[in-house]
Amino acid sequence: MLCRRCHHFEAAPDGVLCTSCATPAGFAAPPGAGTPKVWLRSPVGLGWATVALLGLAAAVDLFALVADFLRYDVTGDLAGGDTGAAALDRADVSDVLTSLAASAQMAVLLACAVVFVIWLWRVRVNAEVFAPDGHRKARGWVIAGWVVPFASLWYPRRVVLDVWNASSPEDRPRGHALVNVWWTLWLLTNVIGRFLASMAGEADTYQEVHDAAFQLLFADAVDLVAALVAAVMVLRLTRMQDEKARRGPAVPVAA
Repeated sequence: MLCRRCHHFEAAPDGVLCTSCATPAGFAAPPGAGTPKVWLRSPVGLGWATVALLGLAAAVDLFALVADFLRYDVTGDLAGGDTGAAALDRADVSDVLTSLAASAQMAVLLACAVVFVIWLWRVRVNAEVFAPDGHRKARGWVIAGWVVPFASLWYPRRVVLDVWNASSPEDRPRGHALVNVWWTLWLLTNVIGRFLASMAGEADTYQEVHDAAFQLLFADAVDLVAALVAAVMVLRLTRMQDEKARRGPAVPVAA
C-alpha cells in the first residue's frame, strides 16, 4: 500500500505511512527517487511571506487614505473659491502624495499577486495529498483562474474552497465564511477600482476632483480591509494544513 501522506513510497508493513513521512517533521518530503508524485511541503514560510506583503499592502493603503484625505480637503477649499498661494501649495503636495501612493499600491499589488499565487499553488498541491479527489478544478486553474475572462470571477474562489475543505480536520469541517468574505472584498475592490479610475480620468473642475477624492477614500478603505481579511485567510489556511500534516492521517481502528 502506498503511503497515505506522500503517495510516493510504500507504507511500512505495520502502518499507513512510509519511513520518511513517519518522522515528527510533518512536512518532510521524501528523497527523490525516480519520478515523484505530489507530496506535502510546508506552506508556512510562503504563508508568512504572503501575510507580510499583505500587511505592507494594508500599510500602503493607509498612506493612500491620508493622501486621499489631504486631496479631498484641499480640493474642497479650491472648489469653494480659495485659490491663494497656501491652498495651491497644499494642492501640489496632495498631488505628489496621491501619485506616490498610487505607484506604491501598484508595486505592492504586483508583489502580493506573485507571492499569493505561489502560496496558493503550494497549498493546492498539499490539498491533493489530503484529498486527491476533492477538487473540482484542475491544478492549472490556480494560475489561469486569475487571468481568464469571466472565469476569474469565481474560479479562484472555487480553488480556494476545495483547498479549504481538503485541509479542514475530518472531524471538524470548517465553514466558508472567511473565504466568502475575502472573495467578496476582492471582487469589490476590482469593480470599485475600475469604476473610479474611469471617473477620475474625466474629472476637470475642482468640484469634480473633490467628489472623486471622496470616492477614492472609500475605495482605499475597502482595499485596506480586503488586504487584512486576505492575510487572516492565508494564516488560517496555512495553519490548518500545518496542523493536519503534523497529526498525520487517521489510522482506522479495528472494530
